Amino acid sequence: MNHRTTARFDHLVIVLLWASLGFAQTPDVFRAEYMIMPKNKADAQLSRVKLVVNFPISVKDSNNIVIGGEYNRFAYDLKQDLSVNESGLKQFHVIDFNVAYVYRYDPYWRFIGVLTPRLASTLTNPIENGDFSVNATLGAFRENKTIKRPTRLVLGIAYNSTVALRVPLPIIYFEKRFHPNWSYVIGVPKTGMKYHLGERHMFQTEFIVDGYYVNLQNNIVLPNTISASSVSSSAALVTLGYQFKVFKDMFIYGYLGHTLFQDSVLRDEDRNDIFTLNKEPSFYIRSGFRIGL
Repeated sequence: MNHRTTARFDHLVIVLLWASLGFAQTPDVFRAEYMIMPKNKADAQLSRVKLVVNFPISVKDSNNIVIGGEYNRFAYDLKQDLSVNESGLKQFHVIDFNVAYVYRYDPYWRFIGVLTPRLASTLTNPIENGDFSVNATLGAFRENKTIKRPTRLVLGIAYNSTVALRVPLPIIYFEKRFHPNWSYVIGVPKTGMKYHLGERHMFQTEFIVDGYYVNLQNNIVLPNTISASSVSSSAALVTLGYQFKVFKDMFIYGYLGHTLFQDSVLRDEDRNDIFTLNKEPSFYIRSGFRIGL
């Protein structure tokens, strides 16, 4: 299995993980990233530190096993008086362990299964059952780089045990290099355009859907005596970014953007929305360093 083929396999894994994990990723051996949404009209600020590690392993018949992990630490700064105990809303932790198997059907098609145990918690107390969940993804991947305008297609279904609608959700992802310097991506949670300026510079605009779901180890009692046991956030945003190739597969990058909408809420034990923390739009800044496959 050569280096480029392994990279294509892991790209499939990451694309399929988008739907099951809720975080946009790229095929990397290592990634360190910092994101911040500065204070908005709701006096709310959110920051995130992300660390990603992936290890592809070749097995018989040109198949692959991919083992990886991701850590996200969210820091929430709520300036306004929300009439709730905010001590349990300062930091959230999301830790994923990903195991994927990639089966090579023919030179163009690959089939994949991904299992993702997750810990999502405030970690203010010892770990408890509510901190854990398991996500699963099945899909197929087709890529053809031999044609004049290379394409990549992903079809699949994902089951995420932390969403309110606990049914398998469809995955559709399509990417095409329609010009030597231009390519586009259509899909969820990311759609965008890329401009490739030589071998070292890449400009990109994206529409991204992102979010998180975290268990509150210490329930928050609201003024109406309803108790919140989890917190979740969803956002759609538009970004414009730049990536610079430092050396071989090492890159630094930065993105600026703005949310089209965001909704951060407290939920009860039945996962009903019971209190809105932040629904105001925000600016978005993200930068980092990555080592690609």
